Amino acid sequence: MTFFRPILLASASLVLISACGGKDTPETDNSGKAVEKREVAPAASPIAPPAPSAETEPSAEFASLPAPYNTADYARGRRTFRLCQSCHTLKAEGGNLVGPKLYGVFGRQVGSVEGFSYSKAVADADFIWSPDKLDEWLTSPRNFLPGNNMSFNGVRKPKDRLAVIAYIMVETNYSESDE
Repeated sequence: MTFFRPILLASASLVLISACGGKDTPETDNSGKAVEKREVAPAASPIAPPAPSAETEPSAEFASLPAPYNTADYARGRRTFRLCQSCHTLKAEGGNLVGPKLYGVFGRQVGSVEGFSYSKAVADADFIWSPDKLDEWLTSPRNFLPGNNMSFNGVRKPKDRLAVIAYIMVETNYSESDE
């Protein structure tokens, strides 16, 4: 009996395949007439967004910014800022959260937002925030200013830092006179 088992399984498989519309069985309509089979392209997944192109166009929102920020991608900046938004606000009327509000950050003395309690390292620091300083900070806050309380590891990709700084510039009404 064990000799016939593989043969029986193979026969049963063929019956199932033909019953389910296998290649050997033509498709028919309700009247039993053969119907031409059409190939249908698989639909794109509604969950996965299209992959961004390797080279994105500069965003119109950043056109008025100085180089290199005028070449950044707005969507990338907005997406990257999601890493910051649980601790920082960008609006003038926004308050301090875990971190100080960022409205007016460019041209502002480090550690000077009223009502925010800074670490000793930040309170003792002496520089003015500029896009370049923010880039250095975002690369690695701990290395840029050891002893600060920011628990964020930084933004590793240069394109992401460029985009998020440009995004902050636009969302906080940056002008070159702020520096």
